[in-house]
Amino acid sequence: MSALGALVVAAAAGLDAAVGEPPNRLHPVAWFGRVVALADREWANPGAAGAAVAVVLPLAAAAAVAGVVLAVGYLSPWLSVLATVLWLFATTSRRMLLGLARDVVAATDHDLAAAREDLLGLAGRDASALSPAQVRSAAVESAAENLADGLVAPLVAFVVALPLGIAAGSGAAAWVKAVNTLDSMLGYPNNPHGTASARLDDAVMWVPARLAAGLLAFAGGRPDALGRAREWLAGVPSPNSGWPMGTLAATVDVRLEKPGVYVLNPDAPLPPTPIAERALAVVDRAGWLAVATAAAFALAVPTPAEVLALP
Repeated sequence: MSALGALVVAAAAGLDAAVGEPPNRLHPVAWFGRVVALADREWANPGAAGAAVAVVLPLAAAAAVAGVVLAVGYLSPWLSVLATVLWLFATTSRRMLLGLARDVVAATDHDLAAAREDLLGLAGRDASALSPAQVRSAAVESAAENLADGLVAPLVAFVVALPLGIAAGSGAAAWVKAVNTLDSMLGYPNNPHGTASARLDDAVMWVPARLAAGLLAFAGGRPDALGRAREWLAGVPSPNSGWPMGTLAATVDVRLEKPGVYVLNPDAPLPPTPIAERALAVVDRAGWLAVATAAAFALAVPTPAEVLALP
């Protein structure tokens, strides 16, 4: 059993709970984002260029991360463990995004302008005309979607690759995070060099989005929420994000909507502040359930040779 893999998952989650996100100047995801920005330009053949970007950049990020873990392991096996903790910490996000969602919800009661401005850190939508309840809805939607993108997906990748070693697990988590970053930066509509990134992200997030929905239903004590969410998915453009958002809407029985795009749980009211706070508490519990589940699965996988070599 890989007790060390479980320890890595727990340590990375503990680090996130303690300090949130590293500053941008030290954040590997921010470094990767600066590389992606160089690819966001006019291309003579945007389809081919976009496909190359979608393939090459995530693989390069994964290789770099795995290479660092392997390289420091030559100095000391425990350094490779420390590097793995730091990489997993960098590729997962819970405290910062959830904290920002809570700040947005709280601000809707006393400073709507600030709430609208802060929402830009969570959701890429024009918030200038949103009502307080619509701002709260957007914050709750983003928290549910970020549970899948920012936590469940890299944890799944790490655990799935862990039988090949902690370097492989680190690289897999970095690959998933890179794919998601590409989608968020390039995969917007009417951007031909971002189409391949968007489609790759759709494929990669298929399982994590549905796992996140299951965790939300369990955390909220509403196992029927998954079935209810399925009824509202037709209007959501993404094949994945509707699952955690719709499940959360059903779990706390609230309407979530992106005006002019989709409505989830249309017969319920938009979230008042107490219900929005309760929804975010469900996301918080689901996040810790994701960490616990990943650690439990890590315990069940075969122990890599590098772990056996540790003193």
